[in-house]
Amino acid sequence: MKDLNETVALLWSKLEAWSDDIILMLPNLFVALILLIVTFYVAKVVRNTVERVVTRFSHSAALSNLVTTLVYISVLILGFFFVLNVLNLDKVVISLLAGVGIIGLALGFAFQDIAANFISGVIIAMQKPFGVGDMIETNDYFGVIERITLRTVDIRKVTGELVKLPNKMVFENPLTNYSIHGVRRVDLEVGISYAEDLEHVQQVVIEALQDVKNRVKTRDIEVMYDAFGDSSINFKARFWVSYSRQVDYVGAKSDAIIRIKKAFDANDILIPFPIRTLDFGIKGGEKLSEELQTISASIKNGQHLNGNGQ
Repeated sequence: MKDLNETVALLWSKLEAWSDDIILMLPNLFVALILLIVTFYVAKVVRNTVERVVTRFSHSAALSNLVTTLVYISVLILGFFFVLNVLNLDKVVISLLAGVGIIGLALGFAFQDIAANFISGVIIAMQKPFGVGDMIETNDYFGVIERITLRTVDIRKVTGELVKLPNKMVFENPLTNYSIHGVRRVDLEVGISYAEDLEHVQQVVIEALQDVKNRVKTRDIEVMYDAFGDSSINFKARFWVSYSRQVDYVGAKSDAIIRIKKAFDANDILIPFPIRTLDFGIKGGEKLSEELQTISASIKNGQHLNGNGQ
């Protein structure tokens, strides 16, 4: 009975001490409650402000949501630490900070590739070197961009396959954006016979390419000779076309080939077939004419001997 009375007395004294602490902490609890409400309000205001600012500089919805969410959570965490400090829970704050640091370090090592893709995606969204619908070539992949996220860039190849490239690969490797200026130059290689009038051929080609499909009329057509080939004199016909899809480029190139071929046929301009000349008169060899004479003489001698034998 005595032990029970002592236990009850000890419990009662503890409750009295707690009640005294609670009464003493009431002002702190009231201040902490007000601070918590203010924190949520300030976090909401800051989030809306940051969202308006980010939207002006970036049209990426994913990036805007990411930045606003990070700012909102950061303000809430900061306010939460202030609340704990008001409640005299400094040790809890220190423990939480240490725990967050350790967890962040562990996650950084465990998910470094994911983090690298994520950071690369943020930088890509901010710099905007390309957009959805652009025709690009990177990491040996050529196609149109269908989707950009904070983890991957989705490319639809011209043959129909969908490639999901990690942002890190796109960010660290060379990239060609064919759509950024809306125009692209077509370089068409052609060969003509050595017997043709080169200046006349130039004029014929320029006239033939005037109305090529999608051609940019404000840029001149260029016909430049650049090599003496094995059986032809080679030149490049260069002109610019409007470009948004790959079919704009290949369609214009095909149309140019058809027009040049028709113009050459109409003007009797020859596109020569490959020609090979066999020369047996080089040093250390025998001339073909002498070889043929030797063979012919041998045949005649053989026929003469056969006639005498009969």
